[in-house]
Amino acid sequence: HDRMTECLYPHPLTSFDSDAKPEPVSEIPLIEEGRRTLEKINRTMGLAFDEWDLNYYTDLFLDQIGRNPTNVECFDIAQSNSEHCRHWFFKGRLIIDGEEMPDHLIAMIQSTLKANPNNSTIAFKDNSSAIRGYPIRTIVPTTIGSPSPFAFSDRTCDIIFTAETHNFPSGVAPFPGAETGTGGRIRDVQATGRGALVIAGTAAYCVGNLYIPEYDLPWENPKFQYPDNLATPLQIAIEASNGASDYGNKFGEPLIQGYTRSYGMRLPNGERREWIKPIMFSGGIGQMDARHTNKEKPEPQMLVTKIGGPAYRIGMGGGAASSMVQGENEAELDFNAVQRGDAEMEQKLNRVIRACVELGDQNPIVSIHDQGAGGNCNVLKEIVEPAGARIDIRAVPVGDETLSVLEIWGAEYQENNALLIRPEHAHLFDALCKREKVIYAFVGEVTGDGRVVVFDSKDNTTPVDLDLEKVLGDMPQKPFKLDRFPIRTKPLTLPENLTVKKALDRVLRLVSVGSKRFLTNKVDRCVTGLVAQQQCVGPLQLTAADVAVIAQSHFGTTGAATAIGEQPIKGLIDPAAMGRLCVGEMLTNIAWARLSAIEDIKCSGNWMWAAKLPGEGAALYDAARALTDILLELGIAIDGGKDSLSMAAIAPGEDGEETVKTPGTLVISGYVTSPDITQTVTPDLKHPDEGIILYVDLGADKHRLGGSSLAHVYEQLGNESPDVDDPALLKRAIGALQSCIAKNYIASGHDRSDGGLITTLLEMAFAGNCGIQIDLQTRANAISSLFSEELGLVFEVHPKNLMIVREIFEKVPIQTIGKVTSSPDIQISVNNQRVLKIPMPELRDLWEATSFQLERQQTNLSCVAQEETSLHARTGPKFTIPFAPMPTPPAILNASSKPAVAIVREEGSNGDREMTSAFSAAGFEPWDITTSDLLSGTIALGEQFRGVVFVGGFSYADVLDSAKGWAGVIRFNDGLRAQFDDFYNRPDTFSLGVCNGCQLMALLGWVPFPGLANTEQPRFIRNESARFESRFSTVQIQDSPAIMFKNMAGASLGVWVAHGEGRAFFPRADVLDRVIDGNLSPVRYVDDNNTATEAYPFNPNGSPHGIAGLCSLDGRHLAMMPHPERTFLKWQWGYMPANWKRDLQASPWLQIFQNAREWCEGKT
Repeated sequence: HDRMTECLYPHPLTSFDSDAKPEPVSEIPLIEEGRRTLEKINRTMGLAFDEWDLNYYTDLFLDQIGRNPTNVECFDIAQSNSEHCRHWFFKGRLIIDGEEMPDHLIAMIQSTLKANPNNSTIAFKDNSSAIRGYPIRTIVPTTIGSPSPFAFSDRTCDIIFTAETHNFPSGVAPFPGAETGTGGRIRDVQATGRGALVIAGTAAYCVGNLYIPEYDLPWENPKFQYPDNLATPLQIAIEASNGASDYGNKFGEPLIQGYTRSYGMRLPNGERREWIKPIMFSGGIGQMDARHTNKEKPEPQMLVTKIGGPAYRIGMGGGAASSMVQGENEAELDFNAVQRGDAEMEQKLNRVIRACVELGDQNPIVSIHDQGAGGNCNVLKEIVEPAGARIDIRAVPVGDETLSVLEIWGAEYQENNALLIRPEHAHLFDALCKREKVIYAFVGEVTGDGRVVVFDSKDNTTPVDLDLEKVLGDMPQKPFKLDRFPIRTKPLTLPENLTVKKALDRVLRLVSVGSKRFLTNKVDRCVTGLVAQQQCVGPLQLTAADVAVIAQSHFGTTGAATAIGEQPIKGLIDPAAMGRLCVGEMLTNIAWARLSAIEDIKCSGNWMWAAKLPGEGAALYDAARALTDILLELGIAIDGGKDSLSMAAIAPGEDGEETVKTPGTLVISGYVTSPDITQTVTPDLKHPDEGIILYVDLGADKHRLGGSSLAHVYEQLGNESPDVDDPALLKRAIGALQSCIAKNYIASGHDRSDGGLITTLLEMAFAGNCGIQIDLQTRANAISSLFSEELGLVFEVHPKNLMIVREIFEKVPIQTIGKVTSSPDIQISVNNQRVLKIPMPELRDLWEATSFQLERQQTNLSCVAQEETSLHARTGPKFTIPFAPMPTPPAILNASSKPAVAIVREEGSNGDREMTSAFSAAGFEPWDITTSDLLSGTIALGEQFRGVVFVGGFSYADVLDSAKGWAGVIRFNDGLRAQFDDFYNRPDTFSLGVCNGCQLMALLGWVPFPGLANTEQPRFIRNESARFESRFSTVQIQDSPAIMFKNMAGASLGVWVAHGEGRAFFPRADVLDRVIDGNLSPVRYVDDNNTATEAYPFNPNGSPHGIAGLCSLDGRHLAMMPHPERTFLKWQWGYMPANWKRDLQASPWLQIFQNAREWCEGKT
């Protein structure tokens, strides 16, 4: 069990009263005992004060304030002024080899923005950065905060991006560490400007050697030992990704991009480098109403407001603990510093922020900050700076009455934000919070005197009284004396008999190169319905995408693209080259989306480094200098980022303990506006026997192998890293590529990166489920030319476009290197000498092998075996469509009277907005209604509503199993149950339940037919795989009475699936027989031959007969687990055949919503 939040009770409780007494506030005798008393509490409380801090705060209290500090104040300044929170190193005076650098690191990096501000609207001053977006048309409730119909609204929305890491917590407790990393980053997005909207996330995990049981990876050193106070790398890889995935799944944020690395090696200088302290990276892209860009300044009488979860004894001292080398702190203090997550609470909190934002000019939020490191003591000071405030500590909502003042002020309890609100808007804010069932409190007022005073109304004491200017304002720079250390390298020595096939046998099994299926299968990649490109591509949905793309609205095709660049292993040879390669990789990834302009790209730079250990600070500086120079040359800018500069851990070694540094890491996340999200190019080859493969070598035929995957799998580093020797050429190549994409000349494309050119080509073939025939001409040998990780581009063109593409690339070195074949063979020649001929599925099995081994650590073994076996010989889905999908005519969309449909959501639902858009696009008037609205009598399911829709998500976080909490609210409130029964029985009504709504309808007995006892009622239970399943599955529409599937029988269509409990369970066999015989399962999972199946993964949950949904006897009521509302637009599909993309006028799934409208019109 989790000892932070749970304990065993060996005997029944007789009372809920606890004997625990809150620790009183104490005074630190600094005046009486001097600096040594501060040193003592620094150790016992884990404050992470360095010598500079100890001197500064001793002077502050002795000479400037003239009194002893309280323990609360000492804890306060330790958290809010930790390296984690204040970035002393990046703002500090750096003296390298005795010479002071002219600028601090932040000023250096900000010079890129000063040179190229272009479209930037927020940079280096908020929780996220922002760029100018597009005018969009969306739909919002007509009366925010009350049940009301949706209506179209035109507004201009800017694109926002943020990225941060949660490394220390994810090493100590991987699942909660990563889930709260995701949750904290989501709050960074929503706390931008005066409130913003979350759309999608990115994630990355860097861990040490995996040592997967019974799976030998020969480059992993069996002698390495690991500390007891941290999880193992394998545990972190599984559990941290589980935590991040679970949080996003429950909150309703799709995770659509990322990367993974595993590395641990003894370098030529004898130093062990390994991610024992892991990287858990989380990025987020969203948008904000351009009217809300700037936070307003705090003014006297403004209400200091807390909203979200109550305070618990959770996450004490995380800011300070995150600023230490892992192992320097007491293990118990480390454990106490890790937070715990509650995605359902954050989802409710998000609802309130969304409501405020959608009020437009009436948005009551003056300013907003997320609560993270330091808890209240950091966020409340930040939001009232420089004006100051008076805070009543007893006004803070608590979930545990035994909390001390120190804990209430300092705990990093999650799902909480701080806001400033004007007194005249208090009533409006109260109404919004009550509707969404969110706790809030006005905990104080802005004073204007520049002080933060925390008083305790319980005993009239003042635990905190600090001048903001002295503890948060323009504090003195810290000096850092650094030295450059020469980097010892050795030339790469590969086995003499090394063949391409032998090299691939290792390289394709490296987790950074191979399939990431073990990550993508368990995380929602479709929620919001705004995802235009996620990680998986092609008919088999392999994890090969370079760029993630989101739409701004369901009613337009403008949006944004984001991509990642990172090359930490090259940095062990040449930190400056690494800095340049990060930018190069980001560009060669993001360039496959249609971009507004290269100069519009902005970047978040995240630095993970052991910067204060010998040699590392100077190496970081060199990487930052190189990064700055290449960005200036390319005309691109950094507009934000974070740093984590204690990336080392103390581990057991052969001769006692050793400090193991991670590879210094820079992650560049580029983001940019896209004028047309439908023009994204994916890596899957599309024209067997026609496609021509072109190659742009951006490495000038140099083929340096230092820091490559090939070197890694032979336990070496090498001595010469790839680099970006010609940034101007890189920019010309990206510009040419963009010209071709704008004219739809490129059929498929991929960058050269980890694993080299051969991996690029293989992934394109794997994803396209086809073969290739390659003949590469080069000055290098086969191994170097195929496995070097210099920058490069590879793309497929149709023969009719070849000449014009070559003309566009006339100033860029480009060569034709092969063709796409329908034969499943991989044939590669270098300089006219064949070096490889092998069936494509055999190599794809290798590429998938490590991922499937990781799947075995987290999934039902039978399911893993089924998927691994079936993937080898898959032919791909055979979509069929017996009707012609058409958009809804404008006359219907613009009609003054439309059938009304109640889009009903519950606490924890997250699929309502895409459902609303789907019904709106079919000509309905959708209404925003919560179960609480119906329960309170604010509105009823009366004659005005023709349909009721129960949406997807995690109602009540599915803590009682899926939808049981929601069903309980309806079934155990007599008036509400009667209202739903009346609606169900009206002959002119219909209902739809999707995912969580499907589970609800089964528990209500709305499908398949009435009259069954609770114990006999079919319901949906845990997936056969025993985990959440995210798939783009194929389903077939059956003959049935379902009104929403009228005239669609026989269609086999791709559709998003995202659920953990989707397996149809029939307690009585005769009920299942009646469902099958009566055609009451209108949608079934099918395999590549369009045969209903129970085989995994075609059937993602193990439902009998492939059942994906149920309908009522008269067909008016439909419950289905797949998500048609996330596939009702063509660009939402995970994969759509090229001819369908070209020829279809609408997505086939729009038809089910149109059928419902036509049925309503026929019943009028």
